[in-house]
Amino acid sequence: MQTEAMAIDPPAPHGLYEYHAMPGDRAYRLLILLGLTLLLMASWQLRVFHGVVDLARQHAWASFVVHPAMIWAAMGMLMLLFRTLLWFRYRTPAPADFSNAPALTVVIPAYNEGAMVARSIDSVAQARYPHGRLEIIVIDDGSRDDTWTHIEEAARRHPGLVTTLRFERNRGKRAALEAGFARARGEVLVTIDSDSVIEPGTLLAMAGPFRDARVGAVAGKVSVYNRAAGLIPRMLKVRYALSFDFLRAVQSTYGTVYCCPGALAAYRATVVQRVLGAWMNQRFLGRACTYGEDRAMTNAILEQGYDCVYQRAAIVHTLVPTRYRQMCKMFLRWDRSYVREELRFARHIVWKRPPRARAIALLDVLITNLRYPVGWAVMALFLFLLPAHPDLLLRFCGALLLVSGLNMLYYLRGERSWDFVYGIGYSYFSAFALFWIFPYALLTARAQGWLTR
Repeated sequence: MQTEAMAIDPPAPHGLYEYHAMPGDRAYRLLILLGLTLLLMASWQLRVFHGVVDLARQHAWASFVVHPAMIWAAMGMLMLLFRTLLWFRYRTPAPADFSNAPALTVVIPAYNEGAMVARSIDSVAQARYPHGRLEIIVIDDGSRDDTWTHIEEAARRHPGLVTTLRFERNRGKRAALEAGFARARGEVLVTIDSDSVIEPGTLLAMAGPFRDARVGAVAGKVSVYNRAAGLIPRMLKVRYALSFDFLRAVQSTYGTVYCCPGALAAYRATVVQRVLGAWMNQRFLGRACTYGEDRAMTNAILEQGYDCVYQRAAIVHTLVPTRYRQMCKMFLRWDRSYVREELRFARHIVWKRPPRARAIALLDVLITNLRYPVGWAVMALFLFLLPAHPDLLLRFCGALLLVSGLNMLYYLRGERSWDFVYGIGYSYFSAFALFWIFPYALLTARAQGWLTR
């Protein structure tokens, strides 16, 4: 068991998580802005997109697709530039000090997780945090394997720190989290998935932003635990870096992180207790909501008028799918949740945000979601023209290379890793092998199955 003396090892330097403080960051920022400029120039001078435009002129009906697509593309580029400038402005919140860290409860729901749950518990118990103000609650959600055995063994390794609960049957992740929240004594509630491990400074980092009374929730940085397990985890590592770091850092600058991920999120306990009943009883199109509990909780906290921010210094490493079928199920569950919670956000929550945050969020929601109807219309046009003009496929691949190359500059600013090449591969993989997931999620948004459980 970790001792109190071990827990007060000095944390990593705060500047480690500040990209602007890293050597060469100014050069990367200039490269990113230059890349945005070159992408605009290349799309015109190299005529990457002109093939579709020129061919569409031969079919009068095609103008109804091409013109809106060009307008949306221009809006998208301006939005990307705006996001980039906000990303440059983001600053990592200071972590809590060991002397003033608030009482904190970590809730870990587990289902058929096996030995991985013990690694998750150990990573929390060994984190730098005063044990007198830390409790860990682990809930076995009716597992049918040896998960409970591993939970009990971990609890014995950390006596007085870990509380265990066991459901006789599987009741779902929300029910497991609710049971943990109901027993929690902390001022801050942290949720960690049972297939994830945190870094030593994560808990102090997660507690830090709550010094600001306006903050109701904090999103941590999610990375890939099993990166070496194959091509898909390597691609997802890059994808996670862009979605969990770039987008959440941007959203954090106006206090409106849309989703504090279940793998690592923290909530102000008093706010959770206020919204817990409605969150547990949430329904969509007449059916109980069984997944997407993380974004649903984030929406509930935003609806209460609190800010949700991102903490780059709080890092969790989570297991990701290693096979195509598993990955599709994960993305399908995420996209179904996205459909439900995006509608809720656009209808009710965004209008309650402060004026600046409301304006940015409305613009973001509009441009982001227009990509679906515009993209599907362009795809239909592309497929119509492709048999007679197969060179369009080469043009499309060239355009994708330009866009993915720019995205990799964003990745390299923070990661400085050769893994960026997997990000380029993911762009093609996503375009050709994952394009069907969101339309299917939209048509099956009422489904209740967890899919990966």
